[in-house]
Amino acid sequence: MHPVRTCSVLSVIALLAPGQGAQTPGMLQPWLELDGTEQRLTEWSEITGLDLIRLGTTADAEEIKDTSVTQPLVVANALLAAEQLEKQLGGLPQDLPVAGHSIGELAAAALAGVLDFSEAMSLAAVRGREMAAACAFEPTGMSAVLGGSPEEVLSRLSELDLQPANRNGAGQIVAAGRSEALEKLAAEPPEGSRVRPLAVAGAFHTAFMSPAREALSTHANKLSPENARRPMLSNADGAALTDGSEILRRLVDQVTRPVRWDSCMATLDERGVTSVIELPPAGTLSGMVRRELKGTQAVAVKTPADLDKATNALASHGQTDSENDS
Repeated sequence: MHPVRTCSVLSVIALLAPGQGAQTPGMLQPWLELDGTEQRLTEWSEITGLDLIRLGTTADAEEIKDTSVTQPLVVANALLAAEQLEKQLGGLPQDLPVAGHSIGELAAAALAGVLDFSEAMSLAAVRGREMAAACAFEPTGMSAVLGGSPEEVLSRLSELDLQPANRNGAGQIVAAGRSEALEKLAAEPPEGSRVRPLAVAGAFHTAFMSPAREALSTHANKLSPENARRPMLSNADGAALTDGSEILRRLVDQVTRPVRWDSCMATLDERGVTSVIELPPAGTLSGMVRRELKGTQAVAVKTPADLDKATNALASHGQTDSENDS
């Protein structure tokens, strides 16, 4: 038996779901080796109208970057892994905070119990399809602004009539708007920053997505959200919510509103989160957390081989260091 520590720290874990841009070709292949996965993907393929098995295994990078494909594919991967974690643990902790980035919020809403998994997949399909359609109205896009003073970056975006669509913390703000304005931003970036164009179809999380919001609202009205069993952190302001109707309303509004991931990370910090587990396709959010919340541990679940690390971390949720070591 190891000695009991005299200084105890409560282990608080949060579960995170990534957004668009995290996808990679073949990302569902290793998950299909697990029992029940093929059946699940077949069910979700019928709901979404997409062949998720083919798209997640043999489709190339160009095909899966299509917004109408990417969004349900990313949500499906996160939910597959979450189901496996539930099986291994016999259920996830009831007080486990959950959060998702952009489309990842739909997976988070399912993990919180606001939507069932099928509802989350149907909403993801509508969201992806309608956002892709909205991009066709006018040439728009998004660019990451890395580094520089946040105040100067925001001022420069305002000058160009660009919106800070994602405020990700860790020195990253994503600008969105007309393509011509993004070109000017790249030519004359804010002092101390660099601009990296993103491979997306349009200006997500801005007023350019208003047609998608209307379609999403119509679909959402057919759903019956439950109050959250676990606190869900909102992209709008980082608030930890449990009211199901409010969460669903925010999921709809989110397509035209900025993602305040910086606020979500601030809430993780305020709640004393010591570790995060990022569901697949993982990596992006884990990196942001490590850079912004120094000392916070991050487990990136990319394949089933990473599940044991995640279950070990989740098993320690709510325990103190002394309980873990005794």
